[in-house]
Amino acid sequence: MSRKPGNLVLFLTCAGQFMVILDVSVVNVALPSIRASLGFSAPGLQWVVNAYALAFGGFLLLGGRIADLYGRKRIFLLGLGVFSAASLAGGLAGTAGLLIAARAVQGLGAAVLAPATLTIVSTTFTDPDDRARALSIWTAVGAAGGAAGALVGGVLTQYLSWRSILLVNVPIGAVAIALAAPVLTESRPIAERRRLDVPGAVLVTVGGTALVYGIEHPWPWLVIGLALLALFLVVEARSPAPLMPLRLFRVRGISAGTFAMLLMGAAFITMWYFLSLYMQNTLHYNALETGAGFLPHTLAIIVGSRSAPWLRRRLGTRTLVVAGAVIGAAGFVWQGLTPPGGYLATVFGPAILMCGGLGLLMTPVTATVTSSAASDDAGLASGLLNAARQVGGAVGLAALAAAAPQSAFLASAAVLGALVVVAFAL
Repeated sequence: MSRKPGNLVLFLTCAGQFMVILDVSVVNVALPSIRASLGFSAPGLQWVVNAYALAFGGFLLLGGRIADLYGRKRIFLLGLGVFSAASLAGGLAGTAGLLIAARAVQGLGAAVLAPATLTIVSTTFTDPDDRARALSIWTAVGAAGGAAGALVGGVLTQYLSWRSILLVNVPIGAVAIALAAPVLTESRPIAERRRLDVPGAVLVTVGGTALVYGIEHPWPWLVIGLALLALFLVVEARSPAPLMPLRLFRVRGISAGTFAMLLMGAAFITMWYFLSLYMQNTLHYNALETGAGFLPHTLAIIVGSRSAPWLRRRLGTRTLVVAGAVIGAAGFVWQGLTPPGGYLATVFGPAILMCGGLGLLMTPVTATVTSSAASDDAGLASGLLNAARQVGGAVGLAALAAAAPQSAFLASAAVLGALVVVAFAL
C-alpha cells in the first residue's frame, strides 16, 4: 500500500476511535442543560450516560467478532452509519425517552466501530515499524478523546447548546463514510467461518451488559452477569464455531495484554473521574475551565504514545511497560500525597507523570495483543482490548467512588504496581 492511502486509512480509523471515546464523557458537563431542556428526573438523568456505556461495553466482543466474520470495511461503515444516525436522533430528541434510546443505539454503533478501527490499523500496516507508528497514533488519538471529552462538551454546551455535542458527530461521520467507501479495502472472511455463534453472542452480550450495570447498581445484576459469562465460557468450549475461541487465552501475549488493559482502565478511567471532581469542587472551576485543565494530560498522553515505538525498539516491550507503569504510579502517588492547593502544585505536575506513563503503556500493550492474534481473530482481539478497558474502568469507579480522592489515587498507584508484575508475562 502506498504511503498516502495508508495515511488516509489511519486518519479515518483514528477519527472513528476519537468519536467513540469522546462520546463516553462528552455529555457529562451538559447534563444540567439536558435535564432543564427535556425535564429529566434526577435518577433518570444518569441514563444519558449509562445507556451509552452499557451498550458499548456489552456489545464489544460481538462487535469485534462480526468484523472478522463479515469483513472489516463493511462493519466499519456499518458502525459509523449507526453511530452517526443515532447521534442525529439524539441531537433532535424532544423527550427524555428518545434521547436515552438514541444514546443506547449510539453505544451499539460504538461497540461495532471501535474494534473495527483497531483491526483495520493492525491489518493494514504489516511492516513492524509502520504498524508501531500507526498504533502509537491510534492510541494517542483514542486516549486524547477520553481526556478531551470535558473540554469539547464544555465549549459546545456553553457557546452553542447541549444538542451540538451529539449533532457534531453527524457531518464528521458523513465525511468519514464518504472517504472510507473508496479508500478502505475489504478483508475476505473465510467462508466456513461466516456462521455466527448465536447462543454465544446472546450470552456474552447480555452477560457483559448485566456485569457492567451490576458493578454500579444492585448486586443481583452483578451475579447474573457473572453467571451468564460463566455459561458463555461453557458454550464456547463446546461450540464447533465459537464466537470467542478459548484457545486465544493460551496465547500469552493476548491473555497478559488483555489483563494489563483491564488494570490500565481501572487506574486511568478512575483518574479522570476524581480529577474532574477535584477541579470543580476544590478549585471551583466551571465546566469549561475543568476541560481546559485536562489539556496537559492530553499532551502528555500524545508525547508518551508517540515516543513509545522508538523506545520499544531500544528497550523492548517488557522494559517499556514496566517503565510506563512505574512513571504512572509515581504520578498517582504524587497526586495522592499532595495536600489541596493550586492547579500548578496539585494537578499539573502529577498529570505529566500519570499520563506520560499511560502513553508509554498503551502502545506496547496494544501492539502485543494485536500482533499475537491470527488474522482471522484480529477483530476479536481488538474487541477484547476495548472490553477490558471498559470493564476495568467500571470496576475501578465502583470500587473507589466512595473513597476520598487521595485514597483513590494511591489505590490506582497500587493497581499500576500490579501491572509491573503482569509486564513480565508479555
